[in-house]
Amino acid sequence: MSSTSSVVCVVDDDEAVCASIGNLVRSAGLQAETFFSAQRFLERQDRVAPGCLIVDVQMPGLSGLDLQRELARMDARIPIIFITGHGDIPMTVQAMKAGAVEFLTKPFRDQDLLDAIQQALERDRNAREQRAKVEELHSRYRSLTPRELEVMTLVVAGLLNKQIAGELGTSEASVKVHRQHVMEKMGAGSLAELVRMADKLGIPTPK
Repeated sequence: MSSTSSVVCVVDDDEAVCASIGNLVRSAGLQAETFFSAQRFLERQDRVAPGCLIVDVQMPGLSGLDLQRELARMDARIPIIFITGHGDIPMTVQAMKAGAVEFLTKPFRDQDLLDAIQQALERDRNAREQRAKVEELHSRYRSLTPRELEVMTLVVAGLLNKQIAGELGTSEASVKVHRQHVMEKMGAGSLAELVRMADKLGIPTPK
């Protein structure tokens, strides 16, 4: 479970709870940051790169659920583990529907929290990897010339080289060259793969 890059942020107005969870997290080989209010975390969250959040549900000012909603509004995609001494089913359902990883009622076993942290960090890693792949795809797409963009759009729409040449008022040989450049720049090994890439980019493709 050890990781030098994952940061577990603990948000709880009870300083003793913050200290206890922080120590538990560090004992598992992870970095921990503690915050005594949701507002304090929001003020500093751009300066930390958390792998996940452990948040008390009921706190003065912004509650844990308020924090979850605010982070969603900010498009800050941080996996959240809720802890509470006064949980109820509607509250749990609300938190889980909004994407919470786990909802633990105090007192909980250390291992249950560590297991939830492991799950949250795995979710965070997978999400970061997926976002990196999408950004790489967009970067490749931005490298295409205007003509290559036109050719790619028509290729993934299902048109043959001859039809594309007619659409663009150019030769079929020229279309073949541009099409090859598109395949190379996008890193696509087949038309099917190029179509899948176009679908992820939001370019209309046959269904």
